[in-house]
Amino acid sequence: MAIGCWPTAIGSVFFRRSGVVKLKDGAVPERYQRNIGTIGVAGQARLLASTVAIVGAGGLGGLVIELLARAGVGRLKIIDGDNFALHNLNRQILATMANIGQNKAVVAAARVAAINPDVEAIAVPCMLDEKNAQSFLAGVQVVVDALDNIKTRLVLAAAAARLGVPLVHGAIAGCTGQVMTVFPGDPGLAHVYRGMTGAERGVEALLGNPAPTPALAAALQTQEVIKILTGLGQPIRNKLLYFDTEQNIFEFFHFT
Repeated sequence: MAIGCWPTAIGSVFFRRSGVVKLKDGAVPERYQRNIGTIGVAGQARLLASTVAIVGAGGLGGLVIELLARAGVGRLKIIDGDNFALHNLNRQILATMANIGQNKAVVAAARVAAINPDVEAIAVPCMLDEKNAQSFLAGVQVVVDALDNIKTRLVLAAAAARLGVPLVHGAIAGCTGQVMTVFPGDPGLAHVYRGMTGAERGVEALLGNPAPTPALAAALQTQEVIKILTGLGQPIRNKLLYFDTEQNIFEFFHFT
């Protein structure tokens, strides 16, 4: 049975607000104490007060969702119309034998609720497209590109630019991957995928994805989100980080 595209919130706003209040009063909940040495109390408060959209809840997105929930980002909007299948089990952290056939966004939201009651997860169980992109992304501070095709990536990037929201891009294939952050006005994905229409078959379909590849790319994407929300550190902006773990290559490509 098809699931409608109505956003469904899972989690308690009370807990999220409670966590923010405790931080403002100077008390740090135990679950965040290992964050404070790096991002500080003010940084943790910013995370709890933020909303992030993750588009795609598979290999990349599932790991990003897991890490952002544990970091304490207050609201996660999870957008994915796909269902888990057996071939997802090798790399998608949210896929289990028990949830094969279930919608990825709904499963991800339930996982967030199990990890951190401070976080409100909003499941949007449908595919992002040109018609719904701006409405789905409204009100978020950062958008995470965890997609697996160029066409939808370009739609997502255009919607984020129109809304004035930073986009954290990630893509993987085999033992290779790439990560970059695009702020409004930056060259962005149109530069990376210059000359491509989006109809091309992605190399991921040929090379597949061993489990370490999405884990590495997703960790880098999550760190980019945290840098943007807290204002700490330097985002990977106007350049693309490419890695190949088979050949031990980590290289930046700069945009001028």
